Amino acid sequence: MYSIGQVAEMFGLPISTLRYYDKQGLFPNMERVSGIRKFSEAEIEALRVIECLKKAGMEIKDIRQFMDWCAEGPATYPQRKAMFEERKAHMESEIAHMNRALDMLKFKCWYYEQAIKDGSEDTIPAMIPNNLPEDIRRAYENSHKE
Repeated sequence: MYSIGQVAEMFGLPISTLRYYDKQGLFPNMERVSGIRKFSEAEIEALRVIECLKKAGMEIKDIRQFMDWCAEGPATYPQRKAMFEERKAHMESEIAHMNRALDMLKFKCWYYEQAIKDGSEDTIPAMIPNNLPEDIRRAYENSHKE
């Protein structure tokens, strides 16, 4: 069993966040000893899932729904799977957007490195896209997708 302070330190979270999660019903079976929260391995695992879902952009009310489904048992497996499938698709889309932005940054770093080396930007437009170095061409093409 872990104290709230130990869990806060383990996850790099403020104690107030853990109290908030508890008040929102995200730790329904948490044991209390003389009113003091005691985190078991079950709450630690729940917190790992909560933090994952938060990083994936899920709101607390939806995380609460997930926890409620968990408490309801196996009949809610399809809903839980659908929730994770939707979050996975959302994250894949976000990663694709981030990769396009990263590729634009890679291309622009190369672009200005080339301009510095040449002393001007004059020769670069003629290189775009077919005469770019292969890795830069791929970055350029990805960053210019619609």
